[in-house]
Amino acid sequence: MTSEKETQLQGILTLAHTDYGKALGAHAFFKVHNKAISEDLVQDTFVKTWIYLVKRGEIHMMKAFLYHVLNGLIIDQYRKHKTTSLDILLEKGFEPAEDESARQINILDGKAAVLSIKLLPLRYQKIMRMRYVEELSLSEMSILTGKTKNSLAVQAHRGLDMLKVLYIPV
Repeated sequence: MTSEKETQLQGILTLAHTDYGKALGAHAFFKVHNKAISEDLVQDTFVKTWIYLVKRGEIHMMKAFLYHVLNGLIIDQYRKHKTTSLDILLEKGFEPAEDESARQINILDGKAAVLSIKLLPLRYQKIMRMRYVEELSLSEMSILTGKTKNSLAVQAHRGLDMLKVLYIPV
């Protein structure tokens, strides 16, 4: 790009910034409700416009183009995952508390399910204990019992079906 062309493009962009900068800032602020972010978005709008012009892009209506770019950046801003610092939350009065009730309920449900295994027929009790209490794999169970993995899987499935009928949640 020649320096004459670059100077011409700089003039176009400077004029656009003078004419539309405040209105773009107000539009961005209206959308994001944050002065610093809105200023950054307007700045990024002009940077993207400059890059487009340098790549020999043609802009027929500068105002419409600038608003189009700005709206795209605003959408990108909305889509960003917003992180909030724990320090900021603590300053605002947030007190993190651990809710143990869900954990307690899970423990009680687990104990009730294990106790329900005793209600199964004897051949399923052993398989269910190995599979779900001791957390053995089918291969390990096969070595211990001398049965095939397929027959153990079938028994575990049948035992689980029976357990679902017998199990009464806490």
